[in-house]
Amino acid sequence: MSIATSQDSSKQATPCGAWTSPISAAVVAAGAVPLSQVMLDGPRLAWLEGRASEAGRTTLMLHDAGGTRELTPAPFNVRTRVHEYGGGACLLAGGDVFFSHHVDNRLYRITGNAEPTALTQDGTRRFADFVLDRARTRLIAVREDHSSGATYPTNTLCAVGFDGAETVLVDGNDFYAAPRLSPDGRQLAWLCWDHPRMPWVGTELWLADVGDDGVLLNGRLVAGGPEESICQPEWSPSGVLHFVSDRSGWWNLYRYQHGVVQALCPRAAEFGAPHWAFGGSLYGFRSDDEIICAYIENGVSCLARLSTRDGSLLPIETAYEEIRDLRVQGDVIAFLGGAPTIAPELVRIDLMSDANEVLAHSIPQPPSTSYLSVPLAISYPSQNGRTAHAFYYAPANADHEPAAGELPPLIVIGHGGPTGMAASTLKLSTQYWTSRGFAVLDVNYGGSTGFGRDYRNLLKHQWGVVDVEDCVAGARHLAQQGLVDPERLLIRGSSAGGLTVLSSLAFHDVFKAGASYYGVSDLAGLDADSHKFESHYNQYLIAPPERAEAVYRERSPIHHSDKLRRPMIFFQGLDDKVVPPQQSESMVEALRARRLPVAYITLEGEGHGFRKADSVVRTLEAELVFYLRVFGIPVPSGLPQIDIENLDAA
Repeated sequence: MSIATSQDSSKQATPCGAWTSPISAAVVAAGAVPLSQVMLDGPRLAWLEGRASEAGRTTLMLHDAGGTRELTPAPFNVRTRVHEYGGGACLLAGGDVFFSHHVDNRLYRITGNAEPTALTQDGTRRFADFVLDRARTRLIAVREDHSSGATYPTNTLCAVGFDGAETVLVDGNDFYAAPRLSPDGRQLAWLCWDHPRMPWVGTELWLADVGDDGVLLNGRLVAGGPEESICQPEWSPSGVLHFVSDRSGWWNLYRYQHGVVQALCPRAAEFGAPHWAFGGSLYGFRSDDEIICAYIENGVSCLARLSTRDGSLLPIETAYEEIRDLRVQGDVIAFLGGAPTIAPELVRIDLMSDANEVLAHSIPQPPSTSYLSVPLAISYPSQNGRTAHAFYYAPANADHEPAAGELPPLIVIGHGGPTGMAASTLKLSTQYWTSRGFAVLDVNYGGSTGFGRDYRNLLKHQWGVVDVEDCVAGARHLAQQGLVDPERLLIRGSSAGGLTVLSSLAFHDVFKAGASYYGVSDLAGLDADSHKFESHYNQYLIAPPERAEAVYRERSPIHHSDKLRRPMIFFQGLDDKVVPPQQSESMVEALRARRLPVAYITLEGEGHGFRKADSVVRTLEAELVFYLRVFGIPVPSGLPQIDIENLDAA
């Protein structure tokens, strides 16, 4: 890579960071409609849409021959909090709709054009990941029971009758997911796992017969174990069980037939994704002989036809580089697709005619491409001979360019999870920065998904080390390439990415300022406050219990605030149950005590991730003002004033 030195006479030379842009914080907040959980049922197609303008409410949309309409108007909020991250909150099947209402945790049913009616009564139980057992007039679901008042809820597989009766089918494991009923209704497959494992570390695939009375019989382990991650079990039309496993080091497709597990298409690619939320899907059956699948290579998704006869993989050309929530029914497929200049959108493709239709846009009116930065996938050297991966976004604006000789400031982003992945799909939250003259590096540090199990395991016992080293190495790499200003390197991150921010500033002298969104500062506190799903996550990320106290203290930024020398801004939802406010407040107080520049923005009614439009506007604008003031760049009119303590004394 090299930096261009010529000036464009049609553009105005303006200090980087102060460029005017049509991609305002209000556009970021109002323009991004979260889309999720695509469902096909005969001629009907449904999906979930988030409504930031309605306090983050999620609603169910339906498209059929009559057009597109909303099935769950306010006050319904189609959401579940099983495992806190939710997902799998509704089901479209057999002409009916079933969904979880976030406000009371009850299950509701919609039949035909009737109003929703409640199936369950007790709001202390949560449900997710439904499958219809029509022959027995019931749903089968994951149930999370909070009624006992114990520290952690009890998870089971449960049948919910259309009369509201609940019957536990399977219990005894800490977690369950993906109940899948065979086409003839006589077998049920499901996933389960136990503490201290996370589902991307080790899961088990079980299979049982279903008796005429609905009771499960002859349960047996089919695949999986402590060091094999399995996801998305599915049945072929003729009743052959398929699943995704990383037993080869990559999440590949397998089938279980006549008691034997067979690999369908061995490949150094990911046909699955980590189970953070229920209901994800990256493949489906067009017929017994053909699977339509999406897989990830080098951080980019591909769509393909996979022959179950010979394992051949035939690409399906699309404009998309990220594909998720893929559903297949006959010759029709539907999925959420995105690309560097395409925000996530709902696509339906007829494989026979190649006709495709976009049914929903997360950004109905995207900005002109002249204001968009198209990322470059890069790999670069990091510590201990590792190679790290990232997407690099150069500043881009139709009206502005840097002054002669000026290098842009760089914002390094560490994604959340930390078992997650940065994708190249258009995100207005990234373009907000690049269209103002900032460069951005979105890092897939060691531990990220999309690059195989070995890469994912680089973070085992190394959280707060490998992720930090890869972010630091990325910033240095771009500075050495002459692409960014080495004196104006910034880092921002949310949740797990917030720990990366804090650790980068405490243990390395590279970044000049940072922004932490509901970030982790005290690992011991995180253990004490964590919900059930993640309550043992740190045994994988940090250290086993016998070594935890010393390693936690060594890596928790709160115990190393004396090493901080740089300004910071913190954003925290006051209702956050995943990373409670105390995590941010402890760090803010430590910075105040040392009279370091610090700003702290709290948001009432927000949890882990900000859903309200005004919250998005407030935080983005505050972060921009913070960076401009720290670097002494004039703040454009119209931006809010924020209180940065100790800035004048720095």
